[in-house]
Amino acid sequence: MRVLLIGANGYLGRFVADRLLADPAVQLTALGRGDDADVRFDLASGSPGALTRFLDAVHPGVVVNCAGAIRGGARELTRHNTVAVATVCEALRRSGCGARLVQIGCGAEYGPSQPGSSTAEDAVPRPGGPYGVSKLAATELVLGSGLDAVVLRVFSPVGPGTPAGSPLGRLAEAMRRAMQSGDGELKLGGLGVQRDFVDVRDVARAVHAASLSAAQGVINIGSGRAVRLRDVAGTLARVAGYGGTLHELDGPHGHLRPAVGHPRGDSDHAPQVTYPYPDGCGSWQQADVRTARDRLGWRPRINLEESLADIWMEAACRI
Repeated sequence: MRVLLIGANGYLGRFVADRLLADPAVQLTALGRGDDADVRFDLASGSPGALTRFLDAVHPGVVVNCAGAIRGGARELTRHNTVAVATVCEALRRSGCGARLVQIGCGAEYGPSQPGSSTAEDAVPRPGGPYGVSKLAATELVLGSGLDAVVLRVFSPVGPGTPAGSPLGRLAEAMRRAMQSGDGELKLGGLGVQRDFVDVRDVARAVHAASLSAAQGVINIGSGRAVRLRDVAGTLARVAGYGGTLHELDGPHGHLRPAVGHPRGDSDHAPQVTYPYPDGCGSWQQADVRTARDRLGWRPRINLEESLADIWMEAACRI
């Protein structure tokens, strides 16, 4: 089976590529903007006609789209997340390859949900920010394309390669700096939100399974369990061996309260670091992952502590 992977150099794409390359039955071709792609092509600016000609030449059986942007203004997010997917869908419609499309969506398409609830695929999406809106528009394009297609709505990916600008990437970097400078306290904000974290390698397994399946529509990919970011910070401190105190900044006036650890050192000189989670999903998000189990035979395997240990290992190497 020949698979065309778009966005192989991205955070998710690198692990999807590794997973597909490990399957001896898969012939992988990578398309992207980087020099190390098999074929250089910018979805945000390239024409459907040019992509169609490439599809007809390569004739893949599956196209996996991991490309996209997670930051930027509404115009940039629309260009990379929505217009790019429109290009893929139109090229596939024009092509004679008949390829199946596996599109990577995201949990931010759902927007805020009721605390304590699990969000299933039939929930009405109400994205709370431009990123979620741009990804939801892409999903609607895929679902309305008439193609053999599935959209994997990935919740909060975590693990090795976590971007430094992500909430967990910033948390690990702040902890690394604190340990390097001997700071006994960290002041952290935004730790009250609860998110459904899923390891990026488990996401890659889901993409592989979706490529081989006949499942269509939307399928959630998550752990099925919301975890408070405050608890994530405590686990990361334990994994890192950080013996200081994590002070949480909560409330509109930045009121301090102990989060984890035991006080050490002079708190007046502790650096103030905040970690907003600007995904438009409010205080709670948890995936209902029964569809992935039933239609893909997929379950998450890697626990959050292992994912955090891998994040810390990469951060510690920067000391």
